[in-house]
Amino acid sequence: MEEITMNKAQQMVDNWIKTYGVRYFSELTNMAILSEEVGEVARIISRKFGEQSEKKSDENLDLADELADVLFVVICLANQTGIDLEKALINNINKKTKRDSNRHLN
Repeated sequence: MEEITMNKAQQMVDNWIKTYGVRYFSELTNMAILSEEVGEVARIISRKFGEQSEKKSDENLDLADELADVLFVVICLANQTGIDLEKALINNINKKTKRDSNRHLN
C-alpha cells in the first residue's frame, strides 16, 4: 500500500475532482456536506462505542470509510481556499505543543 503525504492527498483529491467531479462544490455546500459526513461518523461511534443500540440499517456502516469521507471534504475545502494542509497541521501541532506542553500531564 502506497503511503501518501498530506500534499499528495490534496493533489489526489484535486485530480479526482477535475476528472470525475467536474468541479468543486461551493465552500458553503462543502461545509454542509462536511457536517453531514461528521454526523455519519457520530452515528457509528454512538452505536459501536456508546450506549445507543444499533439498527439493522447500521450493520454495514464502516467507520474507516466515513472518516475518509470527512477527510475528503476537508481536503476539498482546503484546496478551494488555498490552504496547504501539511503546513497548517505542522503549525497547529506546534501551537498545541507550546500551549499544552504540561496541561495534560498534570
